[in-house]
Amino acid sequence: MLFLRDKVVLITGGTGSLGQALVPILFENKVKKIIIYSRGEHAQVQMERIFPRNKFSIRYLLGDVRDRHRLYRAFDGVHYVIHCAAIKHVDKAQSDPFEAVQTNVVGAQHIIDAAIDRKVQKVLAVSSDKAVNPCNLYGASKLCADFMFVAANVYSPQSTRFGVVRFGNFWGSSGSFIELIEKIKTMPNEKIPITHPGMTRFFITLETAAEKVLEALENFDGGEIMVPKMEAYRIEDLARQLCPNREVEYIGIRDGEKMHEELLTVTGDCKTHKYGDWYITYPPGKKGKGILVPSNFKYCSGEMVEL
Repeated sequence: MLFLRDKVVLITGGTGSLGQALVPILFENKVKKIIIYSRGEHAQVQMERIFPRNKFSIRYLLGDVRDRHRLYRAFDGVHYVIHCAAIKHVDKAQSDPFEAVQTNVVGAQHIIDAAIDRKVQKVLAVSSDKAVNPCNLYGASKLCADFMFVAANVYSPQSTRFGVVRFGNFWGSSGSFIELIEKIKTMPNEKIPITHPGMTRFFITLETAAEKVLEALENFDGGEIMVPKMEAYRIEDLARQLCPNREVEYIGIRDGEKMHEELLTVTGDCKTHKYGDWYITYPPGKKGKGILVPSNFKYCSGEMVEL
């Protein structure tokens, strides 16, 4: 990816699973420097043991996306921003909603303002399938942020461009169901907690997600919501495949959870095009490329795909 050569890339929430997957790929593509911007001191110390500053051109900055002034300082000289920082756990956002709003919504506006004023070339926001027809505060806050990043292109038509890439669950990421299964394997006689036998989720590996992030960063023009094709699996099927000798315990659907996540909205289908292994929703006034997705598009719902 020649567009990355000699560029400075900043990753908000960069100590997370996706940020750590992005770092080696960015260095393979000859970036000048990577800036990891996050609020977790311990996570930065742990990450620096993997990617030490004396071996990699990497800078670790403590900071919060809620801190507008800190972002202005961090964005000096940055070409590309990959915005991963968020409050992501559904139950935490449900119980402390304004905390999620301050990070996911107010923080998004701070990213937009700092990027425009510091003349960052591109900002790619990482979103979630929970932003589609949301039924919980986390999804609603991410949907709000998605619309903000799309609209931000109006304010910087000649400079900074903003886009969104949307994923399902990252396979094996910190706090994920897969991580829970791996932990249960080490606990004799522990049952696997399953909310509902029919519940499905979209999954993508971290390595593939990192590649898709950079592909989206290179190709978006401004205002697109880009969704790579992903497969959805029944959670119970995954559990039984990964841990076949354990009993399953049904615990019931938790507050704010859906049976099946979605990747696209029904009302957005008229602006969504299939392009290779991407589904791209274009902003108003921008013509799409590729094949128009029909209104009865089936692969937008996890209910349609099984293991």
